[in-house]
Amino acid sequence: MLDLSTADTLLRIGDRGNAVRDLQERLTRCGYAVTIDGLFGEETLRAVRGFQEQRGVRIDGICGPETWGALIESSYALGDRLLYLHAPMLRGDDVTDLQQRLNALGFDAGREDGILGPETEAGLRQFQRERGLVPDAVCGPATIVALVAVGTLAAGSVAAVRERDTLRRHARRLRDRRLFLVVDPGLAALGAAARRCLSDEGATVALDASGDDPAVLADQANAFGADVCVAVVTGTDPGARCMYFANQTFRSEGGLYLARGITEQLRAVLARVDEPAGRTYRLLRETRMAAVVCELFSRDEPAGAATLMSRGPEIANALALGVREGIEHPVDITT
Repeated sequence: MLDLSTADTLLRIGDRGNAVRDLQERLTRCGYAVTIDGLFGEETLRAVRGFQEQRGVRIDGICGPETWGALIESSYALGDRLLYLHAPMLRGDDVTDLQQRLNALGFDAGREDGILGPETEAGLRQFQRERGLVPDAVCGPATIVALVAVGTLAAGSVAAVRERDTLRRHARRLRDRRLFLVVDPGLAALGAAARRCLSDEGATVALDASGDDPAVLADQANAFGADVCVAVVTGTDPGARCMYFANQTFRSEGGLYLARGITEQLRAVLARVDEPAGRTYRLLRETRMAAVVCELFSRDEPAGAATLMSRGPEIANALALGVREGIEHPVDITT
């Protein structure tokens, strides 16, 4: 099963020890009322789930690498450390704050995803140059003073405006697009059928059913030069739903339209399909193109597996039609 949170070390209800105590301390610093006693009980479970919901990661009450990473990132405020292009890329709420400030001022820092990549470096360097600072693309005390002094001169985000403008000007057709399709290993047959449907529409489709770490899959999608990435997986909650990248300050416009298109088509073949939702899953956050994670049914839902067996070709066709709808007929590119 492709677990979009991945798992090296997991903390869950019933666990105890110093790692749990560390978790509780971090949750407390995030504003959650938790007794720091080293016991992962109901109180800690509620706090973990609340944090997961607030950060847009998988809400399962288990603290795995993705939740732990979000806790660490939430501890950084702008000014806590120097920010610059680094390998591996720096991540944190301080990076998101920097991106949001630069984008609001008209310096395109790319998606406000909390990952300091080349686009953020370029936006930072441009800001420094125009403010008469040394354009070293290092966000230190002098740059922060300048950012605070300038304030927010415009509402919204230049990165979001650029993405919407690209969607308006881009040829709206599935043919000749490059798609990276990810499926759980147990959904390989469905993935192959969806790939055939998409290929019949003239798209170039790479299919991955390896169950690799989401970061690895995101790297592969980026290296493939995909225009669209769609992951079809099993979830933890009943029913189906499509997720696109969104956090508290930014959303992927292309991802949203893609999620809406797939949702509409899935509702013709599945009994329950929730409204699209913004999430920060690693596959959504680290891919550089419009991306969607589509949970078809809960892994603990026998009826879901039965539906897949009986209506697999229809579901595959609905996925392909949804991708086409999301690309060729976005619901609205003005909001």
